[in-house]
Amino acid sequence: MNNKKYNNFICQIINEDLNKNKNLSLRTRFPPEPNGHLHIGHAKSICLNFELAHLYNGKCNLRFDDTNPLKENIKYINSIKYDISWLGYKWNGSVRYSSDYFFKLYQYAKQLIYKGLAYVDNLTKEQIREYRGTLNTPGINSPYRNRTIEENIKLFKKMKNGEYAEGEACLRAKIDMSSSSIIMRDPVLYRIRFMPHHQTKNIWCIYPTYDFAHCLSDSLEKITHSLCTLEFQENKFLYNWILYNTNVEYHPKQYEFSRLNLEFSILSKRKLKILIDQNIIQGWNDPRIPTISGLRRKGYTASAIKYFCQKIGITKQNTLIEYSLLEHCIRKELNQTAIRSMAILEPIKITLYNLDENHKEIFVVPNHPNNPDMGTHEIIFTNIIYIERSDFKEKYETGYKRLSIGKEIRLRYAYIIQATKIEKDEFNNIINITCYCDTTSLGKKPKNKKNPAVIHWISIHNTLPVEFRLYDQLFDIKNPEQQKNFLSYINPKSLIKKHGFIEKTLATMIQQYIFNQNNQLCFQFERIGYFCIDYIDSQKNYLVFNRTVNLRDLWNLKKNKNTNN
Repeated sequence: MNNKKYNNFICQIINEDLNKNKNLSLRTRFPPEPNGHLHIGHAKSICLNFELAHLYNGKCNLRFDDTNPLKENIKYINSIKYDISWLGYKWNGSVRYSSDYFFKLYQYAKQLIYKGLAYVDNLTKEQIREYRGTLNTPGINSPYRNRTIEENIKLFKKMKNGEYAEGEACLRAKIDMSSSSIIMRDPVLYRIRFMPHHQTKNIWCIYPTYDFAHCLSDSLEKITHSLCTLEFQENKFLYNWILYNTNVEYHPKQYEFSRLNLEFSILSKRKLKILIDQNIIQGWNDPRIPTISGLRRKGYTASAIKYFCQKIGITKQNTLIEYSLLEHCIRKELNQTAIRSMAILEPIKITLYNLDENHKEIFVVPNHPNNPDMGTHEIIFTNIIYIERSDFKEKYETGYKRLSIGKEIRLRYAYIIQATKIEKDEFNNIINITCYCDTTSLGKKPKNKKNPAVIHWISIHNTLPVEFRLYDQLFDIKNPEQQKNFLSYINPKSLIKKHGFIEKTLATMIQQYIFNQNNQLCFQFERIGYFCIDYIDSQKNYLVFNRTVNLRDLWNLKKNKNTNN
């Protein structure tokens, strides 16, 4: 991104820093915790950190905040690395881990003890929370707060050697239990976890907290601008306190920006995991949730996600972003790149009675109406075809521009037809519509008549049965993140499955993309929406298509309406 497209208050800060120090070499980092898949909010942070490094000829580290082995997993590390690479970014040097610095962090913790600024506490987790106080009442000192330096060093070593049970002891900073900032009321720096670590195995049984490890890791990596979201604004006090009171050579600076909040969506990894554990969604890559893997499976491209992050910008004000803007970004791209073809989601049979049963025509149609370089493909026209069930009404209604008894309609790329009669089954369901085909109307306007509306179709001899998955918002309310009982607002129609047809003549083109999540093949099924192949559930003999987005651009419609007003 160039400077004009990527300009925000953080850029202004960096520009001022560069004016003060011409030799400053920008270094940012993206520090995810490997306890789940990345989501669209992480994409915003990824774009910010990596794009700033690129813009200012700096470097961006990838560092996993792996300080809690209870929740972390190597599979999440691999998925995060994949997502970042898929977005098109390359981190500086090797992947880094907070666990790379565990020995140094342990030494820094002992420094605080020797300075009388940390102590081993034997209060339980519940007691620590109780002693901490509230926003309106000051905290109470722990009865273990005034242990001697020698005693604390001895007890901290016992913690390290595994001589305490989990929860029996922890290391806390000695700051101020009456501080107006609750986070400064003797925060925990180390806790005991008897759990193998994915990097350090069983070397350690004590692990630093995020707040202790994060700032010191930034310092060790000489991060110039430590960027985080606004919920960490209060943590900055502790961030700076730790750096000031340990013997680190380098002091990074923390800057906060607004997190991404998206309509009808949950971004909390804890809540996403609840959805998975309760089988409400399939997993971290379910297309109904805005994880990067879910969006990718739904047909979103890396460029569309990055364009969305650019559109929403970087500010200090939390806002709820319209989901229609995210859809607008992928729709704008797919409008240029998606192959046009026809598909039938709910088939109803049409018999063209004046055509011979052996009648067969081949039409060559464009893959994109405005881009001849995308080539063409063939469609087959015969006396029996399928149309969408919703494109027919037995009785004509004013304003209905589809097929009705006695009314004409044009078949896309083909002829004008007129419905004459219908056939129903024993349950009164229409199973066949008999129509007249005007064989003189190919490519011609009807004389002395208005052009009839156009509908899509597929010949019975050109059908490939497939499954269509129509995705909608997972929640019925705009901001489920704010609801304590968010599970009560699940949209029961967030996934609707249809079994219909696509053009069989596209099969050869499709086969090479079935299992390829890196190079998705996207279609605009005319009049229906944009779809991609589900590379997880599709098989060679059974294709599944996920709807990426429908055709109607609600964000643009609202934008134009506001402009006109």
